[in-house]
Amino acid sequence: MSNKAIFKQIKQAFAEAPRNQHTAELHLQMIKFADELKHITAKEFCEEMGLKQSQGTEFSKMRNLTARIKATGLNTELI
Repeated sequence: MSNKAIFKQIKQAFAEAPRNQHTAELHLQMIKFADELKHITAKEFCEEMGLKQSQGTEFSKMRNLTARIKATGLNTELI
């Protein structure tokens, strides 16, 4: 899947999430696509998503968490 398609999917999921669930949805999407987005920086992620640069820390945390989550057997493709 191309980066363009990934970001489109993340933006759609974020837009469809209830307002009080935006942060949780963003975290889930970051985990879901962590492997595909491992070559981009947190800054690039925020720019593409139209987020504040401070959200870059969350992107980095979720990407680092993904390896541990996968080690438990969770299939991130099912998120």
